[in-house]
Parts: sequence; C-alpha cells; structure tokens
Amino acid sequence: MILEIVSPEATLFKGEVTSVTLPGVDGSFQLLNNHAPIVSILKQGTVTITANSFNFEKEVAGQFTKVNDQNFTLEITSGTIEMKDNKVIVLAD
Repeated sequence: MILEIVSPEATLFKGEVTSVTLPGVDGSFQLLNNHAPIVSILKQGTVTITANSFNFEKEVAGQFTKVNDQNFTLEITSGTIEMKDNKVIVLAD
C-alpha cells in the first residue's frame, strides 16, 4: 500500500509500505494492505511505519527514528488519517 504523511510544512514521507500503526483517539490501530476504507482522528503519539526500504528527503529525515531496517517511527501531536484503495494519507501536526 502507499503511505503519504503530510505536515503543514512539507510532505514528510511518500512510499510503499507493509503496514502503519497509528495513535487513534480510541487507541492505537494498524493498517495493512487491502484494509477497509477508514477516516479517523489521531492524537499525540507515535506513528510506526514498516516497509522493505525507506527513502526520506534530507530536509525531513531527522524527524524519523530508526527502530531497525524495516521500521521507522514519527512522533505527532495530532492529525487525521484516510485509507482508501490501498492509499493511506496522514495529515499530521
């Protein structure tokens, strides 16, 4: 699936991922390939991205924390997520 994380300042990430775990207002949840369409509000917490490879722009790479070769995390204060047709868009603050 395609994940795009956008902040007011820039596009932080766009690429093919295996899964993404997000801090929902009712608890953390994970999205995988072919997940049903969803729109949700996010609270302060950690977004965990799992992928086979990562390509970060130099300007935003410092905002991500490497867990291991296939997992990176990003701290957010709030946001909104939409998943539809195997594309996840995260609007993050």
